[in-house]
Amino acid sequence: MPKMRKKVDLPQKICAGCGLPFSWRKAWARDWEAVRFCSDRCRKSSARKGVGEAAPR
Repeated sequence: MPKMRKKVDLPQKICAGCGLPFSWRKAWARDWEAVRFCSDRCRKSSARKGVGEAAPR
């Protein structure tokens, strides 16, 4: 069985929708380079306001 990795050791990106950092997930293993949003909610809300625009805090 492969050695487990801690979450802090996984690669991270900044979400294009909310501007918060998110970590790598196994579901994104094949297309990690193309992942831009941390969730479907951020992806859908960014489509309404304009792609890549960060939400104000």
